[in-house]
This record gives sequence, C-alpha cells and structure tokens, in this order.
Amino acid sequence: MEETIVNATNLKKYFPMKEGIFSSTKDYIKAVDNVNIEIRKGETFGLVGESGCGKTTLGRVLIHLIPPTAGTLVFMGSDLTAINKSELRRLRPHMQMVFQDPSSSLNPRMTVKNIIGEPLKINKRFKGEALNTKVLELLNTVGLDVQHMYRYPHEFSGGQKQRIGVARALALNPDFIVLDEPTSSLDVSVQAQILNLFKDLQEQFQLTYLFITHDLSVIKYISDRVAVMYAGKIVEYAPTKDLFWEQLHPYTKALLAAIPTTDPRTKKKHIHLKGEVPSLISPPSGCRFHPRCPQAMPKCSEAEPELKEFHKDHFVACYLY
Repeated sequence: MEETIVNATNLKKYFPMKEGIFSSTKDYIKAVDNVNIEIRKGETFGLVGESGCGKTTLGRVLIHLIPPTAGTLVFMGSDLTAINKSELRRLRPHMQMVFQDPSSSLNPRMTVKNIIGEPLKINKRFKGEALNTKVLELLNTVGLDVQHMYRYPHEFSGGQKQRIGVARALALNPDFIVLDEPTSSLDVSVQAQILNLFKDLQEQFQLTYLFITHDLSVIKYISDRVAVMYAGKIVEYAPTKDLFWEQLHPYTKALLAAIPTTDPRTKKKHIHLKGEVPSLISPPSGCRFHPRCPQAMPKCSEAEPELKEFHKDHFVACYLY
C-alpha cells in the first residue's frame, strides 16, 4: 500500500449566513458537503470543477487554514480535527499553500527577502547571515537570484511573483502543498514554465501536491489522479489516464467535451447542459447534478448516490453504475 498523507472522511464545511440586528444564523452555504478524499505521498492529486463548486474551500480545509464543520481529517497520521493548538502548530510547517493571485498574496510593503524569510524567522529556523543565505538558496531554487532579494512585489511580473510565492511555500521544507489555480492568472508561455518548475521541485524535494484548477489540459499534464467536484461534492475520481480515456459521470463527460481542440480533423460532440449551477445554500435533493443531467432518472432526485468503485481505483457517484 502506498502511504497516505491526507485522508478526509465525511468532510464538511458550512458557512453560516447571518441576518438581523442580533446576527442570527439564517441558513448555511454548504461549500464542502460530505467529501471523502485520500491523497497519497509523492503524487499530484488534481481537483477540477466549475467556479464556485467548493474547490478552494476544500483545499484550505485540508491544510486547516479554515477548520471543517464536521468530519475527520487525518494528516500524516494526526487527526487535525482532534488535536490541540500546540500540536497543530507543530504540523504547520509540513503543509503549505500557493495562492491563485500572487499579487494579493504578497505583502506590497515587504521586500522579497522579508516575504520569504518571515516563516523562517517565525519558526526560529534561521537568523542573521544564515537567514540571508537560506533566502538566496530558495530564490535560486525557483529561478530567481540575489538581485531580486531587496525588491518589492510590484517590481516583478506575474510569473516572477508566483515564483516568490513558491519559494515562500518551500521555506519550511513542507511535505504537502496545496496549489490553488497557480497558473490561471499567467500567460500560456509562463504557465508552462511554472508547471515544469512544480514538476522539478516535486522530484527534488519529494513533495505531494493538491493541484486545484478548472483547466483540464493542465490537469492532464501534471496530475497522477484527479477528482471532479460539483456543487460541494466529489462526483468522480480516478487515475488521470483512466479518467481521460473513459469518463463515467455525465458531468465529467460534459467537462471533457468542452475542452477546445486545435486539430480541425478532430470532431467532438459538445454536451449541452440545461439550467444553471445550483445554489450551495439550497442544493437539489438527491444527486446535485440531476436537474441538468441528460440521463437523469426518477431516483436521482430521491436519494444521493454513494461514491463507489466501478473499476480499479476509479470511483463514481452515479446511479448509471
């Protein structure tokens, strides 16, 4: 058995909606609802889905940036939902995140040296000249050099800012990094450089990634396994090659059919989905995709299908299987 680094069971994250003078809870936004996910050490686990489906929230919950509402979350053998603050602080260096927008995730009033050096100082890893040496080493690792140490974020391009964010995430030698759409704000040529950087760093430091994106071509290139998320639920996950070869869930089929192709000889049948993405405040009963599904059956609206293994390591939540 491959070692599991993250294991989430029945994970939920509900955000309360407040109203009135006394801020009473009116309802909940069910951003993550009964998600079961297992990420193996050393792999890149892709997470795809439409905007607003809960991908980023799930990524933040998995490293306990925001606490889950319910469920269990085991990271490197420790249940993050049951440990105290001092034990959680001890595990913090092992999990990091690279954010979607590097411009908003870097402090504009700090130099690159201070941005990258801050986690090292807080965790009392280095100080003085040793800190400068370590920061320079991290900059070199992500393709930057000494001349960038004393500049501010606004002096860099988007790709360079993302490299600074990656260097900061690497500072404490983490085991697991959540990459939240790290290439979505970059030009295509720069995207390729950053993706190759992630691959090189993974091999060099034996990293495990959760790669969140809505770009399936990126997922096909970088991930080992991929999960498809819809309205707060995981509807299908499988090894990447298997998913691109055979999609089981109707939503996954529609997603892959929407990938544009540059080859005029390739004929693709686009799947038109009726309706709109459901509200996470009052999602549909049963399968959340059934109001838009071209293959919906009466029982799809009555009870929620379980995520079950259809082929080896290929799971799907659908009554068609």
